[in-house]
Amino acid sequence: MASSVLRSTFLPLVQAQDGQSYASFPPKPTSTTFLSKKKNRGAVVAAAMESDEDKLTMVEKYNETKERRMLDFSGKKPATPILDTINYPNHMKNLSIQELESLADELREEIVYTVSKTGGHLSSSLGVAELTVALHHVFNTPEDKIIWDVGHQTYPHKILTGRRSRMPSIRQTFGLAGFPKRDESDHDAFGVGHSSTSISAGLGMAVGRDLLGKDNHVISVIGDGAMTAGQAYEAMNNAGYLDSNLIIILNDNKQGPAPPVGALSKALTRLHSSRKLRMLRESAKEITKQIAGPKTYGLAAKVDSYVRGMTGGPGASLFEELGLYYIGPVDGHDVADLVLLLKKIKSMPAPGPVLIHLITEKGKGYAPAESAADKMHGVVKFDTISGKQIKTKTPTKSYTQYFAESLIAEAENDDKIVAIHAAMGGGTGLNLFQKQFPERCFDVGIAEQHAVTFAAGLATEGLKPFCTIYSSFLQRGYDQVVHDVDLQKLPVRFAMDRAGLVGADGPTHCGAFDTTFMACLPNMVVMAPSDETELMNMVATAAAIDDRPSCFRYPRGNGIGTVLPPNNKGTPLEVGKGRILREGSRVAILGYGTIVQNCIEAADKLQALGFQPTVADARFCKPLDGELIRRLAQEHEVLITVEEGSIGGFSSHVSHYLGLNGLLDGKLKVKHRILDRSGHESVELNRDFSEF
Repeated sequence: MASSVLRSTFLPLVQAQDGQSYASFPPKPTSTTFLSKKKNRGAVVAAAMESDEDKLTMVEKYNETKERRMLDFSGKKPATPILDTINYPNHMKNLSIQELESLADELREEIVYTVSKTGGHLSSSLGVAELTVALHHVFNTPEDKIIWDVGHQTYPHKILTGRRSRMPSIRQTFGLAGFPKRDESDHDAFGVGHSSTSISAGLGMAVGRDLLGKDNHVISVIGDGAMTAGQAYEAMNNAGYLDSNLIIILNDNKQGPAPPVGALSKALTRLHSSRKLRMLRESAKEITKQIAGPKTYGLAAKVDSYVRGMTGGPGASLFEELGLYYIGPVDGHDVADLVLLLKKIKSMPAPGPVLIHLITEKGKGYAPAESAADKMHGVVKFDTISGKQIKTKTPTKSYTQYFAESLIAEAENDDKIVAIHAAMGGGTGLNLFQKQFPERCFDVGIAEQHAVTFAAGLATEGLKPFCTIYSSFLQRGYDQVVHDVDLQKLPVRFAMDRAGLVGADGPTHCGAFDTTFMACLPNMVVMAPSDETELMNMVATAAAIDDRPSCFRYPRGNGIGTVLPPNNKGTPLEVGKGRILREGSRVAILGYGTIVQNCIEAADKLQALGFQPTVADARFCKPLDGELIRRLAQEHEVLITVEEGSIGGFSSHVSHYLGLNGLLDGKLKVKHRILDRSGHESVELNRDFSEF
């Protein structure tokens, strides 16, 4: 009997109406003695819990709530009587569970209505409505810190923290940012946009709090897709060692921009589908209620830890081994459960790092999002009734698609070509490559560091890897670019999508720095196409370069309608050679990348003023076409370089060449047009570059 009690001594924290228990903790014993955190965190947790009477009161309140109403997605501005009373989180402290549930529903209606008119990240926000309401009901921001990983899911957070009236401006120039931003609100504890940073930042805040003698709470909210990145595990490993009080909420919806991949994601799936674990906890209820005393409850918590490791799959065991106290799986759409759980953890005196595993549904409550393959992750304007997006028809394809079609054409003639992306098959166009060559396309998850070194390993075996990563995301793997690729002269090809301005995603996704950080490397070939035909030529050029690494950048947006090469197969270019597009005199305009098209437009305007400028396409930043630059400098009075990048990029390399070769000693006037800080902040793609 004693053995069976020890094997099943769990007290469910709260039992949902369907009889399913989602989380377990022993109740608070009569003793107030707390054990060492390191020796037995389970006993500390046990000692912090409220009584059965308190717990019953909450469950009774929950059982009294009515069925949640049908939501209004008619396209008309929804009625939001509770939300209308909320300007800041302090206005929602006295709401009942039923009112909090209604508030979550009203947030969904408000978000669908707003995003249908602006576009944006829809389904991630819909999936965390209850969580956001519960967090702001229980905790006190901005004193308590909530760090949202990536930030796609923060529309409910923005609405509840004083920014509701500005939501129609989200992701627009001078409007609300699409992600948390520290200088936008005190409630945005940490600026984000990239993946897997929340636990590191939260741990830093927690340790800083401890060093300063403060007692606020720190909560990091991270999605399952972001848990494929190594930084998240580095942070959890450090958190387990430092043992500072930190709450980590794992929002597990089995979706990022696309379903996550890898063994860790499979472990989470096994974990929250484990019927054995749930049945064990459920059957333990009656037994545990009959047991009293702090020693028993402390032992129960310890046994809970062991059994979760044995029956919950490798996920729970992994978190426990890292030193985190694991709670879950928990229904992330059950407001009563969430509020009770968060209140109990908030009241714990010294829990150390706690990980709460929530199960949520991306796009929850909005049928078109729930049923869509991508869950309507990122959308343009759409019809709220059908969910159909209102996409503008264009005569040309995106640069992303031209790249993918060109790479497919190369791979059809060269079976050594392979492609790698970091959980961005749709965004990079490699989903098209995957359909043609499933054995030669690798999705490594949100793991840019691994992607780069994995590509380097492929290159050592004589394969021709194309590592396709957004410009701003490649920053995450830069040491690997330097150490594992360039210094070894391994022929990895980097296709850097979303270079330059990226529109509404804003400065965190602005691809302004790639030319600067790639062209400073000793062995890297660095190029940028002026149009879609040149892009296909550069794909062919990169495929042909087999003695060193290479890279090429291309923007978000559509091509200009050039004549494409037969079968989309480009022609390799002579490395380090640019071209003159228009002969003129006095003024030379030297463009790098697709901004060459703007240079041509500028030349047309100058012609109306009586000038006949020369327009040249550099093609290469490294190696530079020294012969072309010398000719432009010697035959013109003014040389203007133009690029959609930051200081230290193409223009800086041109200046360096001019200085080394004495071409600045005469009367030549040189002007550089680059993106300054205001350029990085811009969210307009159809932009007028005159301001830059």
